[in-house]
Amino acid sequence: MPLERLGLFGGTFNPPHLGHLILAETALEDLKLDRVFFVPAGNPPHKTNRPLAPAEHRLAMVQLATHGNDRFVVSSVDMDRPGPHYTNDMVKIFQDFYPNADIYFLMGSDSLRDLLSWRQPDQLIQMARLVVMQRPEIYPDLSTLTRELPGLLERVYFLNAPEIEISSSDIVKMLKQGISVRYRVPQAVLRYLTEYKLYVS
Repeated sequence: MPLERLGLFGGTFNPPHLGHLILAETALEDLKLDRVFFVPAGNPPHKTNRPLAPAEHRLAMVQLATHGNDRFVVSSVDMDRPGPHYTNDMVKIFQDFYPNADIYFLMGSDSLRDLLSWRQPDQLIQMARLVVMQRPEIYPDLSTLTRELPGLLERVYFLNAPEIEISSSDIVKMLKQGISVRYRVPQAVLRYLTEYKLYVS
């Protein structure tokens, strides 16, 4: 029986946008994944300087963004556990729950660039393959990464996806300035942002 192929897409999703969905859908198709789990982060230690919308709002927006795709699954496993919320711990939970699955961890090239600052990155690449989507003008230093993490390139798959110049941080700035973010986020997420007036103050 072939192993199940599971994508894990962790992140703050602050807020979720169309770039997130394009990455997940491209990974599904390119890597023949069975499902992609969207896992909103509880309290990521490396992003303490960024204002986050409350967890329940971020979770609700991800559920709205992924609604209608039966191969997208939203998991609150990271939010439901006590912090600090390290990626390795979240991946280990899925590894324990799906012991016979191949796990693919989705990330942007900015995350790969910063991988050495993560907690125990060597452990992460043992547990999961890294699926990397190129972000505009962000090119990781692969020579340094492979020197510090031998075998990394054998565990990395560079996704053939369009470069999407949409970021959550830019969306937050636009909302604060009263600029429309229509067509950057799914329509249901836009309605939610408007209803709850998130990020405007």
